[in-house]
Amino acid sequence: MDVAVRELSYAQAIQEAMAIAMEQDERVFLMGEDIGVYGGAFQVTGDLVERFGSERVMDTPISELGGAGVAVGAALTGLRPIFEFQFSDFATLAMEQIVNQAAKMRFMLGGEVSVPVVMRFPAGSGTGAAAQHSQSLEAWLGHVPGLKVIQPATPHDVKGMLLAAVADPDPVMIFEHKLLYKMKGPVPEGHYTVPIGKADIRRQGRDLTIVATSIMVHKALEAAAALQAEGIDIEVIDLRTVRPMDKQTIIDSVKKTSRLLCVYEAVKTLGIGAEVSAVVAESDAFDYLDAPIVRLGGAEVPIPYNPDLEKATVPQVPDIIAAARDLAKGKR
Repeated sequence: MDVAVRELSYAQAIQEAMAIAMEQDERVFLMGEDIGVYGGAFQVTGDLVERFGSERVMDTPISELGGAGVAVGAALTGLRPIFEFQFSDFATLAMEQIVNQAAKMRFMLGGEVSVPVVMRFPAGSGTGAAAQHSQSLEAWLGHVPGLKVIQPATPHDVKGMLLAAVADPDPVMIFEHKLLYKMKGPVPEGHYTVPIGKADIRRQGRDLTIVATSIMVHKALEAAAALQAEGIDIEVIDLRTVRPMDKQTIIDSVKKTSRLLCVYEAVKTLGIGAEVSAVVAESDAFDYLDAPIVRLGGAEVPIPYNPDLEKATVPQVPDIIAAARDLAKGKR
């Protein structure tokens, strides 16, 4: 039977995934600051409290460490909590529970327990929220064994990956770029999953590979379309999962194109692009490179409040076009 496909926003796709998970499994519940009657800081939880009640859509005190601890503890009892941070920056307040508890329990207890918790992080710049509410910290958590870290870039993928995360026995951190919440795209009805740990080739090309994450996938696709008019054919890979990273898709693409550009919003130093670069440098794809690998990341400064400065600190489409053009033409 054909499945109906509708146009939903990224936020609507998340809300639908959470509703489906809660309908199908009574162990699933939501936690977070202002996610109940208010509907969440970005209105993602919407009216779920009216549908499922305050016992399953739980407003928490303003204590990220406490809320994350309750979520981890609930997961250890067999429940499947989805905990929302108002901003990804506030993960810094809960690192004890995320890094020392959630990520370590399975290892410390000999594999006898699992921690099936999902944590959602509205992330990234572009909303004028300044330095303490605009960071991209996925590389921090991607460094930690025991955590799975995902960055869906489309409404289709965020629904499918969130449903996959809820079913996963391990803690899954999902980073949702705030500027994606209103972006619309085709989303099938009902339950489906998108695999964690598998990248997606969004655009086939022969001259250069761009590996991008989150909102940068859309900017990379726009840059690739512009460069096609110049005869530069770009392959765009949506990484989707930071950890575990899909190394083979990256390696195979670089073997085909012989050039690699990594594009991500987080600060360039020690970011996702460094790991992607290392994947290629440590593989046989290195022998196929016709130019040095290029990383295009955020500036080495906190995100400014001023909108023009804020925009200048993260890669934009003209920046990607310029970097890709130079790389394709051997100017790098």
